[in-house]
Amino acid sequence: MERSGEMNAAAAGGDVQNLHIPSMNTTVKVQESRVHIETSTVAGRLFQRLFRVLFFVHIVLIAILVVFLAVRGLLSAHSHHFHPKKWYPPLLTATACAGIVAFTWQWFTFCNPSRALRAAFWLSPLLTCAVGVLFVLISSAASLSIGIIAVVLALILSLYACWVNPRFDYATKVLSVTSASPPAKNTTLISLSIILSTLYSCFLVSGIGGATAVGTVMDTSFILVILASMSWSMHVMKNTLQVTVARIKYLHFASGADFDSRIALRDTIKYSMGSVIIGSVLVPIITVIRGSARAISLIGGGTDEFLFSCANCYSSVAAALVRYGNRWGLVQVGVYNMGFVQASMQTWEMLRRVELEPIIDRDLTGSFCFFCGMAGGAISTLVAGTWTFVVHRSYATEVSIYAFLIGYFMCRIAMAWQQSCVAAYYIAYSESPENPRLDPTILFRIQEFQRRGV
Repeated sequence: MERSGEMNAAAAGGDVQNLHIPSMNTTVKVQESRVHIETSTVAGRLFQRLFRVLFFVHIVLIAILVVFLAVRGLLSAHSHHFHPKKWYPPLLTATACAGIVAFTWQWFTFCNPSRALRAAFWLSPLLTCAVGVLFVLISSAASLSIGIIAVVLALILSLYACWVNPRFDYATKVLSVTSASPPAKNTTLISLSIILSTLYSCFLVSGIGGATAVGTVMDTSFILVILASMSWSMHVMKNTLQVTVARIKYLHFASGADFDSRIALRDTIKYSMGSVIIGSVLVPIITVIRGSARAISLIGGGTDEFLFSCANCYSSVAAALVRYGNRWGLVQVGVYNMGFVQASMQTWEMLRRVELEPIIDRDLTGSFCFFCGMAGGAISTLVAGTWTFVVHRSYATEVSIYAFLIGYFMCRIAMAWQQSCVAAYYIAYSESPENPRLDPTILFRIQEFQRRGV
């Protein structure tokens, strides 16, 4: 226990008042961070620097492209029969609405985790179905296809919500425990993140509108590039917030240390951005692969039919990939400044060693945040899509799609703090299961799984 306490103090990386072995009633206040542990390999640091340079160069290039498209679009709008007053207001209003919904979700989750969890799992399918109906009413070929997909997705989401209903009590308990002591100035961090993402989305919308005004094949390619950039940038914002809060909460769970949020954010930007950027590429890809593998295995049901003959192989590949890129590794990225792949591998082995793998596989925090994002995207779509449907139907499909993406990502950013708190809670337990600062929620869950033979 002494060694663990020293390591946690070192992970805080700073001057500590009254530093001694943490106990049940001890609170360590970290005043400032002067040293950040460097545990990345040489190759890992090189990759981090490479991705950091690539990301910021790409941001500069996208900014230049957006300004060029916006100016060109305004100058040529009349010659190409583009109506800025019918295109921009619905989408910008939906962006502002997405910011309001994002604030509401994180506030609701903090005040009442149980109701927020249930609201997300039941509202998301209903709102997604409403989006599907809207797309069908638009009546273009593309909107009909998207509408059918949205209705089917709503059905899948509702079935999933029914399937995981028995896990709600445990998920609510974990959310309540981890959000009981939010980091100081946590609301400020979240508010700044939402405001920044709102302004950034409005900036990108100006470029997308400029490309739409001209509407050549090249402009369509520009729009796809801007959307891809938005996805990467939003993931980086979300994971930066997640690494920052995870470090603070880990130190709180592991040793009772109260770490300054501003210093944690500064350290994340200064030392860990390379790993955050790499994780923002790998985690979404691996998550999609793993999710699709689970879906295929579930549909296949272990049969020997030809259509599902490769399901086991695909599932094995997905299970191997998750070791090299998972969101749990972001905790050690923030605490120990590890490279993302190294942190993911070490964290996954640690979780398996203490028998947490079946528990985190069934953890609903990620699903809860996804459903919040879907609900936020659906609300933004209904705002922008309905408005555009009334004033200029031909714009409704594309504006609705852009509004959904913006609303989804902004809600995911708002919920990153909750996801990072839960991740820090599990990692703190996996490193020291006997830690008296941790309540017995996880231990009871492990015992329940052992009785059921899971």
